[in-house]
Amino acid sequence: MTDTSEAFLRPPASLRSEVEVAETPPTVDLLYYPGQDYPGQPWSGWGDGLATRGKYYSSIGDHLTIGMKGDGSHGTGTARVFEYDPRAKRFRMLVDVARVFDLPEGHYTPGKIHSRLDLGRDGRLYFSTHRGSPRSAIDRYRYRGDWIIRCDPEGGRAEVVAHGPVPGHSIPCGVLDPARMIFYGGTAAGPDVDRQGIRFFAYDVARDRLLYAGPDGPSRAMIFAASTGRVYWVPNTDEGPLMRFDPESGGPPVEVGGRIGVRAATGETPGGRVYTASSGQGAADADLWSFDTETEATARIGTVAVGTQSYVASLDADPTGRYVYYIPGAHGGSERDGSPVVQFDVETGRKRVLAFLDPFYQERYGLRLKGSYGSALSADGERLYVTWNVSRGGRAWDSCALTVIHIPEAERRP
Repeated sequence: MTDTSEAFLRPPASLRSEVEVAETPPTVDLLYYPGQDYPGQPWSGWGDGLATRGKYYSSIGDHLTIGMKGDGSHGTGTARVFEYDPRAKRFRMLVDVARVFDLPEGHYTPGKIHSRLDLGRDGRLYFSTHRGSPRSAIDRYRYRGDWIIRCDPEGGRAEVVAHGPVPGHSIPCGVLDPARMIFYGGTAAGPDVDRQGIRFFAYDVARDRLLYAGPDGPSRAMIFAASTGRVYWVPNTDEGPLMRFDPESGGPPVEVGGRIGVRAATGETPGGRVYTASSGQGAADADLWSFDTETEATARIGTVAVGTQSYVASLDADPTGRYVYYIPGAHGGSERDGSPVVQFDVETGRKRVLAFLDPFYQERYGLRLKGSYGSALSADGERLYVTWNVSRGGRAWDSCALTVIHIPEAERRP
């Protein structure tokens, strides 16, 4: 479906008084992800997307898991990676992880991709897998840990890079250094493993070797500084003092100092900044932060909420570094504020909503957009891709859809 409407600019009653609304409505394309032809538990998108080479890459999963959900008729869990071509308005499935592993009956297979998708210098996509339920990641189901996978987006061939780089742990958090070909991960321990707690690891995907693994890792997101190759995170939580791992020096991570929240992070901007958001899950608001990749200074620059929702799981900076885009209400609830698409001006602190997508899609097509964990901005800053968890009538969501929001040129100027 492709729509543009003045209804996109109609604010809900929950909109905060200081928040601006755009003057020109965007054009929005909406498509369901293909292959959702059996019930998931539920179908969901949990990982961040990537816009590169004129395409959008994203992941969804059925959230099924052995011994817990489903009857086994569709396997014990699967997750998929898709390429979307905005010119053709067409999806192409690149990876079905259950087919990549082809494991015997009774073996654990993951129902989620929770990490980012990143493109390496070799032209291949890298990501990691995550369990659908901790009760499936146990010895009984021959659980050894989760996987790092790479895929050639041209030919669609996928292969395992590493299985269980941290034995007995899944990998909900991951980011790739595309120049040095190092995959950084934060883990979640399976119930049967002796070494519990969140682990941080660095894995050389070009030479197939573990560089480092240790305690106090990142729970859901990291800051990657492309200019230096350093990676940063808040240990075991989403807000606190920063840790740094430097691949040049190696060795254990060191504490940087300062305070910041890192539930979501942009890439590094041309001005050497990374913008992050604190976790707002269950909170009235959450902070937006700036991180200087040269000085390692942190600064709080504002908050994310435009209404009642403050949980943001994906942030995208525009090519100039002036604007950051996001959707509040990641884990359901975005519809309570009209499923707003927010543009934050990092120079002025101004928040402007480019579109309220609810209740427009509910009234016209019978669906509600209930939050997002994955988005990406095109290289020219014109198209914002958002992978949504969608409800077609139930209280929770049951399927996944993509919106492509064509941001009017007038709304991309200061």
